[in-house]
Amino acid sequence: MTDMDLVDLCTVNDKDCKELLDLWRRAGLPVRASGRDAPEAIARQLASGAQRVLGLRAGGVLVAAAVLTHDGRKGWINRLAVDPAHRRRGLAQALVAEAERWFVQDLGLEVWAVLVEEENVASQGLFEHLGFQRHSLVYMSKRLRSDA
Repeated sequence: MTDMDLVDLCTVNDKDCKELLDLWRRAGLPVRASGRDAPEAIARQLASGAQRVLGLRAGGVLVAAAVLTHDGRKGWINRLAVDPAHRRRGLAQALVAEAERWFVQDLGLEVWAVLVEEENVASQGLFEHLGFQRHSLVYMSKRLRSDA
C-alpha cells in the first residue's frame, strides 16, 4: 500500500471554501479572505468555467489542492498547496498529473504553465523534476485594491 492509496482525488467546490482557505494557511500560502479568496469570489471563479480546484482528501480532510485555470489556449496550475503534515508523499505530483490530464484530455490544451515565487525553491524543484522548463519573465499586475 502506498501513501497515494490513502487519499481520494476530489473536485473542490464553493461549499469547501473554508476548508480550502484553512489548507492554504497551513501550507503557508497568503490568503486574501476579503478579496479574491473570499467565498463569494471563489464561487464566482468556479462558476466561470475557466477554473477548477482539484483536491486530495485523507480521512475526509482536505490535505492538498491546486487551482487550475485556462484561457482556452494555455492552462495554469496555481496555488498548489500540500499540508505540511502530508508532504513528501507524492501528493503534489499526483495533483500535477491530474491537472495535465485535464488540460490535455478534457480541454485539448498543449501548453500549461506555473508561476513560482523566486524564494520558493521547493516548488521550483518540484516543477523542474516534473519536466517544466524555466523561463525568465517579468511579472506585472495592476490591482483595484490591495487585498485583491
